[in-house]
Amino acid sequence: MAFTFFFRDLYTLEIAVNKLVPIISGRSRIKIWDAGCANGPEPYTLAILLAEHMGKFAFKNVQITASDIDESQNFGTIIHDGIYSDEELKRIPPEIFAKYFSPLQERPGYFIIDELIREKVRYIKSDLLSYQPAETNCSFILCKNVLLHFQYPERVEVLKMFHKSLADGGLLAMEQTQKMPDELQHMFNRVVPDAQLYEKIGGN
Repeated sequence: MAFTFFFRDLYTLEIAVNKLVPIISGRSRIKIWDAGCANGPEPYTLAILLAEHMGKFAFKNVQITASDIDESQNFGTIIHDGIYSDEELKRIPPEIFAKYFSPLQERPGYFIIDELIREKVRYIKSDLLSYQPAETNCSFILCKNVLLHFQYPERVEVLKMFHKSLADGGLLAMEQTQKMPDELQHMFNRVVPDAQLYEKIGGN
């Protein structure tokens, strides 16, 4: 489940950020959960996009909880350090790369993410099939390249958990190949027809 890269599925993320920012900018605490974060490219991509769209003052209130089952036991350290090889970073737009990444003198070919971004992402080890949320009252939940590994009844239960973990009107983004199960259609509104991005309906 660790397959990912920086700025993956940028189309969906940009739609989500553009819809999210006007809603969350006035809040003093903005909670986001990346469920299935692998070794960090996805939550860091999201943090960078939010920083670019929100401005420094509003971005200070963002906290991204990145969770994964992580059988390798390495993800927490990698995410905390925010250090990646140039091979892992090659898909990042040049202007974004120059702004948020600095070369490590002691490790040629490796770069560290700006502290402004690193301090917004915290890692928690979590198994989605425990159906226990890593975060609650979320403005946004991102879950990519995970649900396809689960059986259909498991996917339904995880999505019910996500619904409970979202604040009213919160957003959920899924893998493009994953459709919302028919029995959960009353719980989520699809935001756009060409991305798996949904808005929570109703309370918990």
